[in-house]
Amino acid sequence: MNARMHLSGAHASQEPDDRERLAVAVEVLGLLADRTRLALLRRLGEGEADVTTLTGSCDATRTSVSQHLSRLRLAGLVTTRKEGRRVVYALRHGHLRRLVEEALQVADHRIRHLPSHD
Repeated sequence: MNARMHLSGAHASQEPDDRERLAVAVEVLGLLADRTRLALLRRLGEGEADVTTLTGSCDATRTSVSQHLSRLRLAGLVTTRKEGRRVVYALRHGHLRRLVEEALQVADHRIRHLPSHD
């Protein structure tokens, strides 16, 4: 993973150039292009959860879920906090939740042959 994977967001005085924006967007979309990660992000869009809860919601092994969460955390897409011995995960921001929702709605349109709309 390269340094750009930490997606903390640019400050108003540090607007990214178009090349950088596109590169980061490609990296984010690349992370979403995995079934398990997409399922994890969809579940986290509903609210915080620990690994046990996330494992139950995405049809993957605990080891796989932990590895995917680690990748998402390193990329800056999810945050963590300790709650006793548990680690609780959350989406970093609502933009990601909406992006996942939109991708799933595109899938619904294709699967159900629904008409296009804005």
